[in-house]
Amino acid sequence: MDKIKFIESSLNESAEVKKKILSHCTEQILKAVEVISTAFKNGKKVLLCGNGGSAADSQHIATEFVIRLNPKIKRPGLPAIAITTDTSNLTAGGNDIGFENTFARTVEALGNEGDVLIGISTSGNSENVIRAIKTAKEKNMTVIGLLGKDGGRMKELCDIAIVVPSNNTQRIQEGHITIGHIISELVEIELYGEPKD
Repeated sequence: MDKIKFIESSLNESAEVKKKILSHCTEQILKAVEVISTAFKNGKKVLLCGNGGSAADSQHIATEFVIRLNPKIKRPGLPAIAITTDTSNLTAGGNDIGFENTFARTVEALGNEGDVLIGISTSGNSENVIRAIKTAKEKNMTVIGLLGKDGGRMKELCDIAIVVPSNNTQRIQEGHITIGHIISELVEIELYGEPKD
C-alpha cells in the first residue's frame, strides 16, 4: 500500500463530500438553524442522540451549544443535552427495557412540546434513534436528522432530514460534525449577532 496516496485519496474524498453537502444540504441546514434558534428563543431545549461515533457527535454538538463555539461571541449557555452520556441510565435501560428503548425513554422523560431532537445516524436505520424520534413526535417536538447514504428509515420520520451524500461511514461522520459546527455557529449569530473583532 502506498500510504501517501492513501492519505491523499482520503483527504480528496472528504473534500468532495463537503462540496456535495453544499449543493445537496444547504436548504436543510438553514431550516435546522431556524428551528433551533426559534426553540432557544422560546426557552426550549435541544436533545441529541446517536450510537458510537454519532454518540460522540451528539456530545460534541451539545457542548458547542452549552459552552460556545465562536469565542468572539459573548453569550449565555444554551440548553442542549446529549442523552448518550449517562452510563447508569443507558445500562439500566439496556438491562431493564432493552437497548432499543433507552433513547425513547429519556426523550419521554426530558422532552417537551417545542423542544428539538437531533437524531444522528450514518445509515438512518438505528432502531434506538428511530424509537426516540417516534416518541419525540408524540410529544410535539421537532426532529432533525443528521443522516447518510439514502437517509434510511429515519429520512421520512424527520421534520428536517440532512443527508450527507456519501456511502462511506467515515466521510458521513466528518460531514456530520462539519454540519454541526455550521449550525452551532449560525445559531449563535442568529441569537447574539455576528462576532466583534
